[in-house]
Amino acid sequence: MHAANPHAIPNALVGETSPYLLQHAYNPVQWFPWTEAALAKARTEQKPILVSIGYAACHWCHVMERESFEDGEVAAFMNAHFVNVKVDREERPDLDAIYMDAVQAMTGQGGWPLNVFLLPNGKPFYGGTYFPPRAIQGRASWRDVLSGVSTAFRERRTELDAQAENLTAHLVQSNRFGEQLKPEIALLTEETLMGMGKTLLKQADLVHGGFGRPPKFPQSFSIRFLLQIGDMFQLKDATQHALFSIDRMIDGGIYDQIGGGFARYSTDAEWLAPHFEKMLYDNALLVEAIAEAYQLTGREKYRKTLEEIRCFLERELMHPDGGFYAALDADTEGVEGKFYVWTQAEIEAALGEQASIFSRFYEVLPAGNWEEVNILRVIGDVETIAVELGRSAQEVEQVLQDCRETLLKIRSGRVRPGLDHKILLGWNALMNAACSCAYRATGEKAWRDLALRNMDFLQANLCDGDGGWSHVHTDGKRQGIAFLDDRAYMINAWIELHAVTGEWKWLEAARRMMEETFSQFSDEASSLFYFTPVGQSDLIVRKKEIYDGALPSANAVLAEGLLKLGTIFDRSEWREQAERMVASLGQALVRYPGSFGYWSRVLMYQVLGLTEITLTGPEARAWAEAGQRLYLPQALFLVVDSPQPGRFSNPNLFVRTTVHICRKNTCSPPVYSPNELLIRLKNQEFPD
Repeated sequence: MHAANPHAIPNALVGETSPYLLQHAYNPVQWFPWTEAALAKARTEQKPILVSIGYAACHWCHVMERESFEDGEVAAFMNAHFVNVKVDREERPDLDAIYMDAVQAMTGQGGWPLNVFLLPNGKPFYGGTYFPPRAIQGRASWRDVLSGVSTAFRERRTELDAQAENLTAHLVQSNRFGEQLKPEIALLTEETLMGMGKTLLKQADLVHGGFGRPPKFPQSFSIRFLLQIGDMFQLKDATQHALFSIDRMIDGGIYDQIGGGFARYSTDAEWLAPHFEKMLYDNALLVEAIAEAYQLTGREKYRKTLEEIRCFLERELMHPDGGFYAALDADTEGVEGKFYVWTQAEIEAALGEQASIFSRFYEVLPAGNWEEVNILRVIGDVETIAVELGRSAQEVEQVLQDCRETLLKIRSGRVRPGLDHKILLGWNALMNAACSCAYRATGEKAWRDLALRNMDFLQANLCDGDGGWSHVHTDGKRQGIAFLDDRAYMINAWIELHAVTGEWKWLEAARRMMEETFSQFSDEASSLFYFTPVGQSDLIVRKKEIYDGALPSANAVLAEGLLKLGTIFDRSEWREQAERMVASLGQALVRYPGSFGYWSRVLMYQVLGLTEITLTGPEARAWAEAGQRLYLPQALFLVVDSPQPGRFSNPNLFVRTTVHICRKNTCSPPVYSPNELLIRLKNQEFPD
């Protein structure tokens, strides 16, 4: 991230709180934030609008800034011919979604930086991603793009108006992508799930793990789906590939072997060279996947990785009061990955005699394994090294641990990557749920404490006291109305938090949020929900978020919440709504399982049924904790140790600890001992 130039004149971004916008506050480009004043200026002066969208940890955003936005001549042209608007995609994901769809429709490609040109009325007519300062490899230069757009706006305005109208109509229509207006619920069966799994495995990289070609993203939703179907249908191939993928990522350069935490994605097939930014949401989603892998296998490797990620979060991504920051930058001093890489000489100077063992285990080479430096990754085996050295495995592991601690101390003295200190409601909710998931898997109290501390922060800093929630908190300021994903992720976090605490208040909070979501985000013509609340006036299209991207589909997570809350509060209309939502995407789910990974979880619940495990009585919390150590992906734990309004109001329910296990409206005989409960859960003795 760039320091402000003290000799430059600030533009209109200087009063913003977003770290990304502030990076551009001293550019010679006269940037404006997305405001009515900026849009009115375009209408008054009849100039096209350039909307440039990125985020603080975006490497190529920094590159384009250095090459073009800090160039005085380029800036002068932009200032003369355009109203220039900077948008932080994480503050305004609604705007980003609209204009990303527009650019993808025009070019077939997307990503950040996103540069899109709008008519004064806000409708897009041209755009792209990164543009170099000079034309290369068939890509136009930024100067040529600016000149061409400016000329077209002056000389072919009628043509651009028509193009913008057609593109806007396409954006409206794209809200229906994959949606069947007459859903056929009966088509969604166990065979559907099996077919989705087979399709997904056809895309699997059997050599390196994961899916598809580089750049390779973790795809945690797909991994969790394979774990689920592998467990439910005894599909060894699905389970093996899911665990193999997790192992390869943990061992790879995409994972920070010294400090813990995952980078955004790998630029190569074998997970060696990441794009080095660390995003909160990636780590949240991978914590959940690894926690489930630990429940399934009990492998110490997974527990250790979870612990390392927790330490990373607390050390580098946590506000003193408990909120989680958004991201760490990929760049340090303008060099990507500089903070994380090592030369062999640096390793030898730091570790002395232990360097040889460390280098064998983590592939430290004299010439480097990436651009003349070394990205640490696991290629060695502790047992093999121990045998060769005539030492115990415990001794070798201790050496490696001592080395990692030494290098972490040394690395902490380096110039640190920039921190995006925004605290986003939805991303925090994802990590909050992940903390609960990690606690269920490991029983390590630090995870539950972290979830509770974080939730206290969110309630104190992102809720207005009257039940209204904001999207982002930065530098003590709360701003923006919560979007659908913020709400869906919060509902999920509260359900998970109830499961690990037994506190009823979290379920009541989830219920209230769901009721508010219906009133503000529902679409009368569809079973799916809008991304933005009713009444928002600065958007040309009210979008729906249907398929998974880097984040899980807000509609998918909301559907999961509807199924679970509908079960807990006996709201049949909520369960039916969730069923319609899944069914409306039936064919798209089957054909493109990689794009609907989170939806597959909801489909699993719908087809196979939620396993409702309701514990009442004085020992309900203790019994629940033991049961939650097991891998039970279909389970919904409801833990009630004192009378609550509604179905749990009778005090007689709490005289003796009792467990009811139900599925598809059928219940097994009650359970009255913790041992019997564990036997039933381990053997999955559930109602058919």
